[in-house]
Formats: sequence, C-alpha cells, structure tokens
Amino acid sequence: MGGYGDVQLLRDDGLRLDGRKLDEMREVQIEAGVLPAADGSAWVKHGLNVAVCAVYGPMEAHPRKIQRQDRAVIDLRYNMAPFSTSDRIRPGFNRRSREISKVTAEALESVVLVERYPRSKIRVEIEILSAEAGTRCVGITAASVALADAGIPMRDMIVGVASGKVEDTVVLDLDKAEDNYGQADLPMGILPTTEEIAFLQMDGDLSVEEFNLCMEYNMKAAKEIHEIQMDALRRRYESKNGGA
Repeated sequence: MGGYGDVQLLRDDGLRLDGRKLDEMREVQIEAGVLPAADGSAWVKHGLNVAVCAVYGPMEAHPRKIQRQDRAVIDLRYNMAPFSTSDRIRPGFNRRSREISKVTAEALESVVLVERYPRSKIRVEIEILSAEAGTRCVGITAASVALADAGIPMRDMIVGVASGKVEDTVVLDLDKAEDNYGQADLPMGILPTTEEIAFLQMDGDLSVEEFNLCMEYNMKAAKEIHEIQMDALRRRYESKNGGA
C-alpha cells in the first residue's frame, strides 16, 4: 500500500485502469472437489489470483499438546508457490505466510462447529498458485468451499473480500496496481447470511464515511461471491450423485 500520488489509478472517465466501475469486482470462478486425495477441496480464480485449498479430517490431533478437550483445532497452512509472482518467492514459510495462516485459521474457527470434534484436528492447506492482489481473501473463500466439500459443519460460509482507497476514491476489490499504489486497503472475512465479520484488517487511513462505504462494497461483493460458492457446491453434489 504505497499511496504514491504521482501514479494515475483512475481514468478521466471515472473508470479504473482495467475498465471496472468503482464498485465492480474482478471475475470470480470457483470449483469444488478438485483434489481426489483430499477430504474436501476447492479451486478459486479471482481476477488473476488462483488458489487451491485442500481439507483433511477431522482426525486425531497430534502432537497431543495441541489437543483441546472441548473442540477441534484448525491447523492451517497458507503458502505462496515460488512461481506465483513475477519475482520468484523463496520456498517455505516466512513471516507473512505465518501471519496470514494464523488470522485465516481464527476466521474459520468462528464459523466451523469445532465443538463437535473434541481433541481433533482439521488440517487446511491453502496454496496460492498465482498472485495479483488480495490473496488472503481468495484463500479464505477457497477454504470455506473446501470445508463444505469435506462435509465439515459450519454455521455459515465465509467470504474474503477487500475494498480500499485510490486517488481519494473508495473502490471495491483492488487489483495489483491499486494495492501497490493506493492509499488504503480493508480486507475482510464476511459471513454472507448473517453479515457478521470474522476477519478484518486495515492498511492505510480511511475516514468514517470512507470506511462505511468500504463496508457497503464488501458486503455486496460477499453476497455475490457466496452465490458462486453455492453454485460450485451444487455442481459438486450433482456430479457425486449422478446429476440427481
């Protein structure tokens, strides 16, 4: 989030550089059940971001010290593949991936009915294959679909989406240039049915009015992505049951 004033991010006609309106998100595609070896899986393409998520479990939690007597733990790993960006990423965990893994696990724990699986572990693997901007949001969206595909009970789906500010203007779903040179970014994890917020971070400065408009944009986008999530799960169910 650079906030460089000399980089033009809005066209003279009021549209963004990629032709989108201020409140228009990038194209989203979702497929469920893409990895046969996993208990549940999902593939999500959001703009130029591509993420694959695999879910394993519930299983007995090992080592025993991580067990919780009253609930399951979500063991989540978020990773960006070395080839996911134009600059090759060093393989393995780094500080950023650990931080995103932690906040994503906490967001998912707020929707998964973890109390049904005491002393158990649910393993969630998120791999970013292509990164543009907003990969943590794409990871949350993919993990929600993969958990549902695995049959893990949740009180709601969860959608990751972000709005922000560029050239003193609030926009939905920042692309790479807007993320790099914009003034603010507000990624959120939203429960689309109840409109609860499971995850929120902010980078940059927003006025109260700008923050509220970001919230409005994010809520609208979350409901749209939720429909795409449910369509993917319906297609998955029909394919497993012979189109019934």
